[in-house]
Amino acid sequence: MSVRIRLARGGAKKRPFHKIVVADKRSPRDGRFIEAIGFYNPLLPKDHADALRVDVEAAKAWMAKGAEPTERVQKLFALVGLCDKPAVRETPKKSAPKAKAQERMKEAAEKAEAARLAAEEAKAAEEAAKAEAQAAAEAPAEETAPTETAAE
Repeated sequence: MSVRIRLARGGAKKRPFHKIVVADKRSPRDGRFIEAIGFYNPLLPKDHADALRVDVEAAKAWMAKGAEPTERVQKLFALVGLCDKPAVRETPKKSAPKAKAQERMKEAAEKAEAARLAAEEAKAAEEAAKAEAQAAAEAPAEETAPTETAAE
């Protein structure tokens, strides 16, 4: 008999509430189960005390007997510290954008990069012009000061 630790949904419409149950793999989601080992309320904040409650000892015992947690239950158990978080699956190559869409994205990226470089060049030219103007304003003042002292 293959046993799974999974969520059984309860609660009203649009107000979900889940029991964490140990059940035969072939039994229906909300049907017969062997033991209820906790509950999960997704409507409460994650740090709330009543959002997730798990009988840690029972969960460890069932996992030692060979019960496999589902991916969602494994995520919840990771919050409690019972097991590691499941690995994130990469998106398949099928869902990647096609050739024309990739070309459009590449062109848009190149245009954005060109605009960024043009903006940087304009800013650098503006700063250089400002520095030249400031240097030009300081230079005549220094030259006139020594000539006046020489004339006196």
